[in-house]
Amino acid sequence: MTATPIEIIGAALFAIAILHTFATKFFERLAHAGPRHAGLWHLLGEIEVVFGFWAMVLMIAMFALLGSTPAIDYIESRNFTEPMFVFAIMVIAGTRPILHAASAAVRLLARAIPLPGSAAVYFTVLSFVPLLGSFITEPAAMTLAALILRDQFFTRGISTRLMYATLGVLFVNISIGGTLTPFAAPPVLMVAAKWDWNTSFMLTHFGWKAAIGVGINALAATLLFHRELGALAPTGTDGATPRVPVVLTLVHIVFLIGVVVFAHHPAIFMGLFLFFLGVAHAYTRHQDRLILKEGLLVAFFLAGLVVLGGQQQWWLQPLLMSMSSDAVFIGATALTAFTDNAALTYLGSLVEGLSDDFKYALVAGAVTGGGLTIIANAPNPAGVSILKGSFSEEAVNPLGLLAAAIAPTVVAGLAFRLL
Repeated sequence: MTATPIEIIGAALFAIAILHTFATKFFERLAHAGPRHAGLWHLLGEIEVVFGFWAMVLMIAMFALLGSTPAIDYIESRNFTEPMFVFAIMVIAGTRPILHAASAAVRLLARAIPLPGSAAVYFTVLSFVPLLGSFITEPAAMTLAALILRDQFFTRGISTRLMYATLGVLFVNISIGGTLTPFAAPPVLMVAAKWDWNTSFMLTHFGWKAAIGVGINALAATLLFHRELGALAPTGTDGATPRVPVVLTLVHIVFLIGVVVFAHHPAIFMGLFLFFLGVAHAYTRHQDRLILKEGLLVAFFLAGLVVLGGQQQWWLQPLLMSMSSDAVFIGATALTAFTDNAALTYLGSLVEGLSDDFKYALVAGAVTGGGLTIIANAPNPAGVSILKGSFSEEAVNPLGLLAAAIAPTVVAGLAFRLL
């Protein structure tokens, strides 16, 4: 396929943006070294700003080379439903009523697990919550899991090694844990309707394998760090935290379900979200600070990925389609680390006549590689936004995440290929 000049520029900016994600700590150090321009360096050091920033550069190039009409038409042709949905679901899932209800469910399940200290809670968060994502969507599951992990583990002085291992397992488990249904994982959603993949199909071909992979990853991390986890006393069981009225919790759950049900209709779910903001403001005594800033930054990140990703089809689709059904699993797993996994499966859905084996391998590879980098899966930036404050210089090292996610990724890959 012959690339246009703007497509070549888009591919170059996409590559620069990926490199930028690995250099955020460098910009943070510049901010501390040079106070005069600290604001600019801090901005460029925010991982959530990276793709939005380079998407802006792409749009400036399009306005300069193509003119205003083609540039505006391109932006209006992009689908920004997912960034808006992630923003809304992050804010609702991060409220005190929802978080308290989820934490109570986690503690209840953890009581049945014979592990000392906080190890049982840790295992439950990394296993139960990712599978819950198949029903409340992956972004909501990521938000809940990250907030529980932050409050019960990351803010209690655990080792950096444990934090990175947790992040790697969490990202991989969220990516594969949403495959029990056809609507919760973005890469599955992109193909489910066209390929007639219903809930029964997902459970029999993906779901049970994903559940085994999730369980193995969570158990391995728990056993590997059992001494450190066992030394942490469980939190949130002493009744010191403010109680939330049951009716208000149910109202929040209704809003959460409503946004999930209408996830593909932004006019409806954003209307519900605005209504929710009114309810939250009316009962501020039962709320913690709404994570509006974090949600907006994550939405900005994903929107930038949508804009830049739209210029990658010219090289990505031929590369993907040149692979055999056996090779595409490994290829999709590797490519997912550098592109959003939903973009990969969407490109596959555009091709007619694919074999069933190719379809399975493409989607399985896409979800398997969804934990390798921050951009590999749409919910990952949400997890980073919530947990990064516990890391050195408030930044997650992409290489540290990659290293931590390799072993869980291998487990997930083996589950999908051998079971």
